[in-house]
Amino acid sequence: MSAVVDAVLRPTTALRAGWLLFERDLRLALRRWEHVADPLVFFLMVTTLFPLALSPELSRLRDVAPGVLWVAALLSSLLAADTLLKSDAQDGTLEQYLLSGQPLTLLLLAKTAAHWILTGLPLVLVSPLVAVALGAPAESLDTIMLGLTIGTLTLSLLGAIGAALTIGLRRGSLLLSLLVMPLAMPLLIFGARSSELAIGGHDAAGPLYLLASLLVLAVTLAPLTAAAAVRISID
Repeated sequence: MSAVVDAVLRPTTALRAGWLLFERDLRLALRRWEHVADPLVFFLMVTTLFPLALSPELSRLRDVAPGVLWVAALLSSLLAADTLLKSDAQDGTLEQYLLSGQPLTLLLLAKTAAHWILTGLPLVLVSPLVAVALGAPAESLDTIMLGLTIGTLTLSLLGAIGAALTIGLRRGSLLLSLLVMPLAMPLLIFGARSSELAIGGHDAAGPLYLLASLLVLAVTLAPLTAAAAVRISID
């Protein structure tokens, strides 16, 4: 992987450097598959065990399905966010990114995209199975998946801010959760509402538009904020 890092640091275009970093993180994930599996296993455990504590009646499970899906997705994303920058900070790679002359904002955006592919996308792909088990009708699955796709992307971007602010702290994961949780509350509200409307057979366009606007805001501001936090933390 050092060859990939060297390629990122050599004079090259910003987009090329971001793509190389994106590929590097995906390849490293093959060696650290447990970090990828943990959020998915946690998501499945929460959504599977929760119905056992209530009732097997589909009507009751259908009522709680939106909240269960989105709370589990939020907690799983927070669990995965701690690993976003930790390894690069520990081995000094993050400092090399600062010295490379490449836009740190773009490099962090590439890392966040790879992080979502590894942790957020699997949650989206298994969500139809979980939703059906919770009594959601088949016609609501596309809306549920769309909402979770937008929501997990935004959560990854918010997690990048928290990870940048907590670099080097011993109990950084706890502080990261405390920092990101308030920012994620609108996602939880609008996401659960969109799933609730879809399960009830109603139009969920309103909450989905609000989720999309939050994603646009996060894409615009989160990489800049994370880059500033990294510079402050390392300096």
